[in-house]
Amino acid sequence: ETATAIDARAADPPGGASSSGDLADLKSLGEARNSVLSVKLDLMSDSVDGQTVVDPKGYLTDLGSMKVSSDAEIGDIKKARLLLDSVRQTNPSHAPAWIASARLEEVAGRMGRARQLLKEACQVVATAEDVWLEAARLSGDDQAKGILAEAVRKVPSSVKVWLTAASLEKEDELRRLVLRKALEVIPNSVKLWQAAIDLEAPDDARLMLARAVECVPHSVDMWLALARLETYEGARQVLNQALEAVPTEPLIWVAAVKLEETHGHGERCDKLMSRALKWLEQHDLPTDRDLWLGEAEAAERAGAPLTCHAIIKHVLAVGVEEEDRRRIWLEDADTFAGKGSHECARAVYAACLAAFPTKRSVWERAAQHEKAHGTREALDALLRRAVTYCPQAQSLWLMAASERRSAGDVTGAQEILTQAFRANDDSEAIWLAASQLEFDLGEKERARVLLGRARESAGTERIWLRSIWMERCEGAIAAALDLCSRALQVHPRSAKIHETKAAVERAAGDVDVARATFQRALKLCPEAPALCVAASRLEEQAGVVGRARSLLEAAR
Repeated sequence: ETATAIDARAADPPGGASSSGDLADLKSLGEARNSVLSVKLDLMSDSVDGQTVVDPKGYLTDLGSMKVSSDAEIGDIKKARLLLDSVRQTNPSHAPAWIASARLEEVAGRMGRARQLLKEACQVVATAEDVWLEAARLSGDDQAKGILAEAVRKVPSSVKVWLTAASLEKEDELRRLVLRKALEVIPNSVKLWQAAIDLEAPDDARLMLARAVECVPHSVDMWLALARLETYEGARQVLNQALEAVPTEPLIWVAAVKLEETHGHGERCDKLMSRALKWLEQHDLPTDRDLWLGEAEAAERAGAPLTCHAIIKHVLAVGVEEEDRRRIWLEDADTFAGKGSHECARAVYAACLAAFPTKRSVWERAAQHEKAHGTREALDALLRRAVTYCPQAQSLWLMAASERRSAGDVTGAQEILTQAFRANDDSEAIWLAASQLEFDLGEKERARVLLGRARESAGTERIWLRSIWMERCEGAIAAALDLCSRALQVHPRSAKIHETKAAVERAAGDVDVARATFQRALKLCPEAPALCVAASRLEEQAGVVGRARSLLEAAR
């Protein structure tokens, strides 16, 4: 809870001080840390060689955001001023105390006093870069330039001071001069090199990068930036030099794989990725699966699908038990798809299919992903591979035929179904799909022939019902009734066939015959409530409501 007052004793200088001087009562200062002013003085030392160590992070930020709005706060500012005066007097070489005092005066509206304090600070703690930067902040641009010019003489190794000095220049040429001067003094600063290179044209930037990687060979970003500006052969040389300088950096290998893909050497991506993992293992860098998968996503976003596939192919199995591979890999594919990284998901499915080529469920998942996020050509190629590895998977055959038909390639769909017959001669689904295709195309006789062969080969209830339905659609009532009779010889307890036969007889106007069919059916299929409902509707349509009601009561 924030205190509303500061202990008066904390503001008074310690009494009885000798000429050698006693340390301030830092414990009392600590009691004031949660004041209204949010002046947080974390006192970390009580008596270490006469030095007081204060953490400036908290109170410097708070002082910069303070608003003075009442007499009470003005009084608190006076107390805080006394506290900070005490800190400066106790430890005049402590730069944060000077900065905090200046910010307090800034908040109080006494800019002149704030600048004066910082001027004194620049003399007392001339090697503290933050003091110079704060003095420049509180001054106008022209004065700030003078202050920073003096600062670079006092603290020439301060990167912040040089960058701030460059930012004050309005013209790029002057900024270049400042930054080049800074690089002469601090040639191993990555930030200075980056700032200087950003101001250059591509040709000049390449020359500066060549010099930068000599001065800061550990900077991977510099190596990669230089490689991007080089020709193909030049980039390969740069990346080889980068590996010598930073042998444990995976990003260099990723850049090398992308380089080969970009210049049309996609066949090298896989081999290069394999070399990368072996190289990193030789340099005692274990393969981080999550890191590499993240790089695969980055490669996809950068428009490098072959790099993405190469990475996933070689790292997907890392750290995954063999018995868990299919489950975890499919989860990875779903995760990638959920993020919108569809090329990564496609690469995972490719790796999964290579490991489990006979798993129908994997092919189906891959096909569904390709259908949703790929091209029709890619889906067709995938399904052709799928039926080669899983010829007994009826769903894959049907999906392949359906996609061909949706694309308008009816002949292709017929060819696929013909191949499906050879592999699954007793498949009800394939027979029905083939006959439906012919029927929809107007080839009624071919549809009849197919259904006839289907009845001989498979003879399932659905095939008989589809045959009857087709004859009814064509108005061939006699043929439909004949099929119903033959179907009941094969499936005498099929409630659906009985119901269909009665419906055909009712359509032919033979209500009594249909009623007799329902009576036989109810004896053979007493557990079929649908028959009772259909029979009651027949009686209702015939005007015999009482019989319809009795049929329903009996069914209950």
